[in-house]
Amino acid sequence: MENNRVMQLKEFLAKTPEDAFLNYALAIEYVGMGKDDDAKAIFENLLENQPTYTATYYHLGKLYEREGRKDDAETVYRKGIMLTMKNREQHAMAELQNALSNLWIED
Repeated sequence: MENNRVMQLKEFLAKTPEDAFLNYALAIEYVGMGKDDDAKAIFENLLENQPTYTATYYHLGKLYEREGRKDDAETVYRKGIMLTMKNREQHAMAELQNALSNLWIED
């Protein structure tokens, strides 16, 4: 069963399906509901079609980590770091660098 936020986001997306923030927000809702596959599909679509939406990189990397896909997570983090460096988004860049630094520690 979907919560009210998910239903509302889907209504908004019906009107503006390419809105990066709305898609991102829906994916975050899915993560919170434990629907990682649904979230991953949205995040991957965002990276494919709107690669400059930098918030996607961290959360997709984290999903890949949970799936044990550390090589894919590393690739996503590195791409996000390069983009955030280019855009001078210091906070997002620091989060991605931290995620990358901690990626292989548990091995």
